[in-house]
Amino acid sequence: MVARTPRKVLIGRSAELDQLAGVLGAAAAGLAGVALVGGDAGIGKTRIVTELCDLAQRRGFVTLVGQCAELGDALPYLPLADALRGAAADPGGPVAPAVAARPALRRLLPGDEAGPTESTTGGLAQQRLFGSVLDMLSEVAGRQPVLFVFEDLHWADRSTRDLLVFLTRMLQRERVCLVGTYRTDDLHRRHPLRPVLAELRRLPLVTSVELPPLGDDEMAEYLAVLDRDGEAAAGPMAGHGLRTVIERAGGNPFFAEELLAAGAERARLPGTLADLLLARVETLSDTARQVLRVAAVAGRRVGHDLLRDATGLGDLPLEDALREIVSRRLLTAGSDGYAFRHALLQEAVYDDLLPGERTRLHTTFATLLAERGGSPAELAHHHLAGHDLPGALRASVEAGRLAAGLGAPAEAHRHFERVLEVWDQVPEADRLAGESRARIALASAAAAAAGGDYHRAAEQLRRLRREASDPVLIAETGERLSYCLADAGGDEAEAITVAREAVDIAPHSPLLARALATYARALFREYRYDEGAATASRALEVAQATGAHDAEASALVTLALIEEESASGVEHTVDLLTRATRRPSGDLSIDLRARFNLARIHYENGALAVAARITEDGVRLAGETGLAWSTYGTDLRFLHYLVHYADGDWETAERLAGGFGVRVGTLAEARLSSFALFVEVGRGRPGADERLRWLTRFWSDELVGYMARGMAAEQALWRGDPQAALDHAGAVIATLEPFDPGVIRIAATGLWALADLGRTGEPCDDLLRRARWAAENGPNGPRARLGPEGGAWLARAEAEWHRAHGTADPEVWRRATDAFGFGFVYEEARSRWRLAESLLRAGDRAAARAEWDHAVRVAATLGAKPFLETLRSVGARAGFPDPTATATGTTAATTDGPPTPAPGLPAADDGTSAPAATTGREPGRLAALTAREREVLAHVADGLANREIGERLFISQKTVSVHVSNILAKLGVTSRTQAAAVALQEGLSPGTARGNTV
Repeated sequence: MVARTPRKVLIGRSAELDQLAGVLGAAAAGLAGVALVGGDAGIGKTRIVTELCDLAQRRGFVTLVGQCAELGDALPYLPLADALRGAAADPGGPVAPAVAARPALRRLLPGDEAGPTESTTGGLAQQRLFGSVLDMLSEVAGRQPVLFVFEDLHWADRSTRDLLVFLTRMLQRERVCLVGTYRTDDLHRRHPLRPVLAELRRLPLVTSVELPPLGDDEMAEYLAVLDRDGEAAAGPMAGHGLRTVIERAGGNPFFAEELLAAGAERARLPGTLADLLLARVETLSDTARQVLRVAAVAGRRVGHDLLRDATGLGDLPLEDALREIVSRRLLTAGSDGYAFRHALLQEAVYDDLLPGERTRLHTTFATLLAERGGSPAELAHHHLAGHDLPGALRASVEAGRLAAGLGAPAEAHRHFERVLEVWDQVPEADRLAGESRARIALASAAAAAAGGDYHRAAEQLRRLRREASDPVLIAETGERLSYCLADAGGDEAEAITVAREAVDIAPHSPLLARALATYARALFREYRYDEGAATASRALEVAQATGAHDAEASALVTLALIEEESASGVEHTVDLLTRATRRPSGDLSIDLRARFNLARIHYENGALAVAARITEDGVRLAGETGLAWSTYGTDLRFLHYLVHYADGDWETAERLAGGFGVRVGTLAEARLSSFALFVEVGRGRPGADERLRWLTRFWSDELVGYMARGMAAEQALWRGDPQAALDHAGAVIATLEPFDPGVIRIAATGLWALADLGRTGEPCDDLLRRARWAAENGPNGPRARLGPEGGAWLARAEAEWHRAHGTADPEVWRRATDAFGFGFVYEEARSRWRLAESLLRAGDRAAARAEWDHAVRVAATLGAKPFLETLRSVGARAGFPDPTATATGTTAATTDGPPTPAPGLPAADDGTSAPAATTGREPGRLAALTAREREVLAHVADGLANREIGERLFISQKTVSVHVSNILAKLGVTSRTQAAAVALQEGLSPGTARGNTV
């Protein structure tokens, strides 16, 4: 909790407090915010945060306050544990039950017995913890707004820094305000907090508040208040003395307060702040001074009983000494112990200790904490400072294991590395550690990989593999190295080599099963399907024989993925994945991976209802285990979203996308965020622009580029900018493998743009060629099968190619419409739009109206605004009444009789009017023109302006302009009049265009 000094009026900080109150108010209104409060030591950060907490409590906020400590780099999540411990003390409050319901959070509390049985460690445990914190804050904020303060972030461990970044990016509409304080004068050039602050300050909802020194007038007012309230331990200030204090303090309130207090005790003031603080200490009695020195070794805070035992004093002498210290306002008393009034004071007292004195006291605290079952990380700190290397090794091993279990891989790695550093200096180190040096090195590498430092992990594993002589250890190290390289996107050849060598030397055991499963996975990633299938089958046999359920599930998933690529049907693939999900494997990551792939197979093969059920089950499992933000937990969430995007339940899809952060900072966040664009672009949401801006820096990633730039292309098309759409499509295709089925969808989008631009020839042919090749070929030759969605996009690409060339008869678009009929509601309706236009061009108004009517109703139901506006424009030109007009009131009311056709369109009559003939002979000079260009030229010869031609042909005025420019160039003329003359000479009469409607 924030250490509270006697209450004072906040002076000179009204502007800064207003900034913080603004963030607080926005959070109360449903816009999460973050405030970073920086300033020199003693400048008043804690004071202004204390005022903010009081304000928040008056406004009905739940306040959580956590304190980082100087040894917090070794204690993971210290401020989180601190805050939760305070909240858990109030069982009637909203936080305690929310924490109790989440095992990952309960483990941070003292006395929890359920936590250590959890088997999840490292990166997966961290993902679980982060997700649990986010869910807990969201749950509590649903009842009351929350203020969460992280004090002294300059001392925060890496996992706490990562948690703060995660929460800053993920919190959006929750009623949560995060505040972090830090010392600016401690942030040297390589301080680990500096890049974190730089990253956070770029985010729009982060407010940076710097506390400057107080002005002379403000300082005089502050000192006057201290004098008046009797908090300065000094008499009334004389004018000269006041000026001296103000000049010496340099605008620092804490320094001024200490100067004021010291002025009552000596005539001459010390020169530095440390000297000043120690001068205050020197006025204490010998016993009180010794108690304060002992307390400084404990840290910023110390419990009463621990302090009593460390000093060796009886209760009465200790109480007398503490009463003296507290009365001098050097320590503040809490419910169960004492805290230094300011961290600067603790640092000054600690630094003044003699080396031998410091060592002796650290040893004392190590002994006492060991007897009390203290934190292994704290024990390791005291053992090291007391030069007890055996004790430090033993405690660091335990601290590393505990950190890994808590989901703090960076701190686990640091502890294990410390063990390895002192190993050779400690006799019988393996006995003290409880395992061999090699096992500690393996754990260190695993922690490094879990923390995202794959390079360090791979180097450690390579070195261990070179030094090892035990075949079992070599096999285990090789298997882990292969897995690490695969996760890091590293050298695939090395991953295959080390996995194969692990298989060759591993005994018949669960280790062999895991090595085979990892080897099969590596072969699959390199498209060596035959070898991969044989290896996965062997892994399955060994896993079943040795009881390695995790390896069995992993092998089944790999076999299924290989089967998917090489088989002509999906039945066996589905059967393999179903087997992989029948029972828990013991590895939640594998369980989620199996469910994701099973749902994906059903989705891609049109079984949307089955896919929805499986994704819901997978998302529920991820949520119940706190792994909603793990890799496959995230994948299941976006697939759940995609299923509802496809089946037309856009309300559910948009609700799910509400959890896909906009202000992304990591690749995983960017990938999830990009999926939200489907509905945002489809509905014309303005938020899509901001999301695209945040995703721009991740476009180099193949998946983000495919999703985000693909949707940016569609957005550009709806906004009438086909050239921008074409640029996006070209950029995406350049990053995809030629056999990637995603090429088909992007090629279809590019062909849409080319058709709108009126371009034909090689650009069109190239895109269609790429789409066909991707449909027919996989990484190892001809594709065994293409799912219904892939086939539908290919039909769309074919139809768009014909539209670009002016040869898209209704049957072409009917095939595309039917292809999306497996359940992809939006894309089926978009194909109907083009089918309706082609039917209009063919003169079949009745059929065109039926298709158009269907598309309008779907677009209105989905809330697909850009699509609906386009359809209404088509309908207005064709004279079709809007079937949604009565419900929406956005168009003219329908009439009982047949609609009046737009100028230039054939009358509806009985709906069977035949299309007008275009020309009686094949013109020579017009041979270079496409069918669409001949249509445009016919209208030019008829004297129509570009706007009128666009209305007749259902294309934009800009597209008509492009067509006209192409026509002039191809005919070798410089004006529309000359082009019209050529048209007449070649037999393309004005009247032939009047029947054209597209």
